[in-house]
Amino acid sequence: MNDMTPRLTSLAHGGGCGCKLAPAVLQNLLAGMPAAAPFNQLLVGSDTADDAAVWQVDDNTCIIATTDFFMPVVDDPRDFGRIAATNAISDVYAMGGKPIMALAIVGMPIDKLDAGVIREILAGGAETCAGAGIPVAGGHSIDSQEPIYGLAVIGICHPSQLRTNAMAKPGDAVILTKALGVGIYSAAIKKGLIDGETYAEMVASTTLLNRAGADLAANPAVHAVTDVTGFGLLGHGLEVARASGATLVVEAGRVPLLAKALEWTKAGIFTGASKRNWTSYGEGIRLPEGTPDWQQHLLTDPQTSGGLLVTCDQAEAEAIVTQLKAGGYASAAVIGRIEAGEPVVRVEGAVG
Repeated sequence: MNDMTPRLTSLAHGGGCGCKLAPAVLQNLLAGMPAAAPFNQLLVGSDTADDAAVWQVDDNTCIIATTDFFMPVVDDPRDFGRIAATNAISDVYAMGGKPIMALAIVGMPIDKLDAGVIREILAGGAETCAGAGIPVAGGHSIDSQEPIYGLAVIGICHPSQLRTNAMAKPGDAVILTKALGVGIYSAAIKKGLIDGETYAEMVASTTLLNRAGADLAANPAVHAVTDVTGFGLLGHGLEVARASGATLVVEAGRVPLLAKALEWTKAGIFTGASKRNWTSYGEGIRLPEGTPDWQQHLLTDPQTSGGLLVTCDQAEAEAIVTQLKAGGYASAAVIGRIEAGEPVVRVEGAVG
């Protein structure tokens, strides 16, 4: 690396899971895709907008397959690799599975980035995979105009431990395992507002593996699980509501936030992706009358390597939160409930 190497985030038009296509655009692109119904062993495909595809091999084994990649959300190359890998592996954990191996997906502007920077990105991804107990067993690379990194990840689970976003039940409590605000922090990075403490908070959250998903899946009191990424809390909550045919209620005052998220959002710091998210799925959200725009931006903020959204028996919710906190998910909290009703998300109260 040398002093002439550009900032990673300056080479990309977007960053992290904020790069995702807007939900409405994605839905339009997939509208003509043939149904996967003839494949009886395909337990989870694209029809419920879940985190990964699941194929049942036999009575004891399901294969979980996913891919996730994006452009830089931070400038430090090793941290970028770590965050991207953590985000990709999360999809397997969110299905109740255990990852077994990964393949690297690499697109780099080799005329703009020093080889040492690219090696650091790859090393960061390998470091996270090692922490998850899996190898980077191969991959594919191209010369691209913007830096892109991620993983294809394969995992396994027993059919009884498979968890999807379609399993929520009326009466369930809703738990979120990580604080919101990653997209807001990424916007602050581009504005030069991040200091060492807030950067460390962001990286600690985005590199925390969601391995709790595999443990939660062993608990029959846990029903639906998904991870909160580019479509924000409301978007992924709406996917749960639609897939489960129920109303997901968010008690906004209970939603955990990164330390500066509230202050910065009120100051007008947020990503364009939060607006795109709202435009795409706003008709499925019921907000309290008079909700200010900044609160809407918080709840639609695109999360990169965000937490798990979990529904479970109400009676077990606090014990599960205690278990999560003991496992390193300090921000875990009950943030709402599932009710019988139309498949929408209803927000109650105010954030903060």
